[in-house]
Amino acid sequence: MAGTYTEARHACFTAVDFETTGCMDGYAVEPWQIGLVKISGGRVCSEHCFESLLRVGERPFNSHAPGRHAALRTEIAAAPTLHELWPELQVWVRGCPMVAHNVGTERGVLNRAAPLHRIGPWVDTLALTRRTYPGLASKALEDVVRELGLDARVRSLCPGRVPHDALFDAFACAVLLEHFLALPGWERVTVEALSGR
Repeated sequence: MAGTYTEARHACFTAVDFETTGCMDGYAVEPWQIGLVKISGGRVCSEHCFESLLRVGERPFNSHAPGRHAALRTEIAAAPTLHELWPELQVWVRGCPMVAHNVGTERGVLNRAAPLHRIGPWVDTLALTRRTYPGLASKALEDVVRELGLDARVRSLCPGRVPHDALFDAFACAVLLEHFLALPGWERVTVEALSGR
């Protein structure tokens, strides 16, 4: 667990991304894919990543939900549920600062999946982008990564993947945090400061 005033460059984070079904009348938003990536010592740990499709059962997807869910419906139907994966996932998310781009979705999914577990603190790379680069026209993850010249690094860490793939987006979020932690003046920034605590 990150202690009081833990310098972020010395902490171990987990970047997480879920792709979801989107909102549909009569159905809860459910995750159909998860991607996880570790960041340690201020650097993305490319060998420490995890991904899985997630079974959501018979239900419609919002037609505007991004990602390749339409092409993967057979695989999604045979995938484990988030609850079935929890024994494997908890080593990634418990006792570790979590990172996501616009944390609401990821935090909400994990809180519903494991309501008795304390997960976080949470670092929101969207909030960091808004504070650090307010002039960017778009704060969407793929646009920020491209505008900051980080796209090639993300693609080298996650070849063959594209935005709105959970593993690609987790790597993009991790690379974005890596970028922030390398900025001049961020040498002593703490996990607590990044998470707004």
